[in-house]
Amino acid sequence: MAAVRLAVTGMTCGHCRGRVEEALQAVRGVYAVAVDLDAGSAEVDFNEAEASAEALTAAVEAVGYGASVA
Repeated sequence: MAAVRLAVTGMTCGHCRGRVEEALQAVRGVYAVAVDLDAGSAEVDFNEAEASAEALTAAVEAVGYGASVA
């Protein structure tokens, strides 16, 4: 299992947080997601054999937010 912290930009409300959380949870191999709206970050635990930091950032970007490995 691996963990990564993503810096997420563009989140302004609880709805945004929920969209980012859902996008990350939909990535195959993700075990747990914790999105912090105030900090603009997401902590993700995932299986390295099934997911990657690149796939996670792409999932966030696909729903309209910026993301990078923090």
